[in-house]
Amino acid sequence: MARKRKQNLPLDPVEAVVEDLSHDGRGVAHVEGKTVFIQGALAGERVLFTYRRRRGRFDEGVVHTIIEAAAERVEPGCPHFGSCGGCSLQHLAPEAQRARKEQTLLSNLRHFGNVAPETVLPPLTGPLWGYRRKARLGVRHVAKKGGVLVGFREKGSSFITEIGACPVLVPQVGERIGELRALIGSLDARDAIPQIEMAAGDEHTVLVFRNMVPLGEADRARLAGFGAATGLRIHLQPAGPESVHPLGPGDAVALTYRLPAYDVEVLFQPTDFAQVNAEINLAMVDHALTLLEPSAEDRILDLFCGLGNFTLPLARRCGAVVGVEGDAGMVARAGGNALRNGITNAEFHAADLAGDFSAEPWARAGFHKVLLDPPRTGALEMVRHLPAFGAGRVVYVSCNPATLARDAGVLVREGGYRLVSAGIMDMFPHTTHVESIALFEKPW
Repeated sequence: MARKRKQNLPLDPVEAVVEDLSHDGRGVAHVEGKTVFIQGALAGERVLFTYRRRRGRFDEGVVHTIIEAAAERVEPGCPHFGSCGGCSLQHLAPEAQRARKEQTLLSNLRHFGNVAPETVLPPLTGPLWGYRRKARLGVRHVAKKGGVLVGFREKGSSFITEIGACPVLVPQVGERIGELRALIGSLDARDAIPQIEMAAGDEHTVLVFRNMVPLGEADRARLAGFGAATGLRIHLQPAGPESVHPLGPGDAVALTYRLPAYDVEVLFQPTDFAQVNAEINLAMVDHALTLLEPSAEDRILDLFCGLGNFTLPLARRCGAVVGVEGDAGMVARAGGNALRNGITNAEFHAADLAGDFSAEPWARAGFHKVLLDPPRTGALEMVRHLPAFGAGRVVYVSCNPATLARDAGVLVREGGYRLVSAGIMDMFPHTTHVESIALFEKPW
């Protein structure tokens, strides 16, 4: 195999004026006519940077010195900012982060959808720290660094960042990264644990240890002792997601979260998709239902319904609601959640929403209103079918402004809808992730 040629990079720092921020939070500058992405720089700043890599169309660098700082620059709240790849915007004030995300949403709507909302909704905001209840932590035993590393990957690298705590995770896990490192380091199978998945409900928090080999009794005892000392419930995953199981009888707890305004409690499994920010999720459900305006006469379709996060609250406000999801296991659990909450006017179906679903019985029924919350790939096939449902109002929740914009253009130009309003929801503070919501209406 041929070795990569070592690049001849300038050794001395280079001065640049930062013009913008990239989609991943790096400063964008131009040096001798060539674009440079500078880690740690903010728009409007004058900096000295050092080159890290030179490519054909652009170069990459990292801040060496801030000569003139942006007014929005703040001190990062985590000592590992700059090395850890989990957050990219801690050096930008929270209100400026949200303004940036709103700008990203609106520019994507213009660029990819050629549309603009009639009204820009105020951003939904919540806690800045300790908000993340779902995460997957990488684990690696690195003898050269003195033991086991637990955390997120370094920026632009496959290596695990060396950290002792993570302030964005819920405290019961984020404040115990050091303890987790010591725990894994004490295991005989320390080299066979590549990740830990965490999931926190309102009452319990589960840690799922991916074990590539069967654990011996001594290792099982160490894990059990850690769970007993911390109150964290320990699960093992020896194979795929379906293999997840509690370490012992006391770890077999029900993970749940409540939506009190709708008298709903949602049961979920540790590896199920659930919104990572509990407080924003409460506000998002309220926000979506306010925009959708469900009534007792409405028959509503909830697409990509998951566990029923929107479906079950909708059932409390409308005549009937149909939830559709591609994952059959999630559909079964959504139906179970309806039964647990005494909801009888909701039905759930499993279907491939990226394929041809027109022959499905639920797809041939009419709906007054539609809510959809698709994955990052969006819902292109579905939005092309939406006019056939006869829905006068559509609420679209999105985790990717580019595919929302693409789909919005289709709804407006082909479906005859108006883009009434759109706005962001700060689900992931300190990151470049943009969660958004949009309301579409038929003009009749």
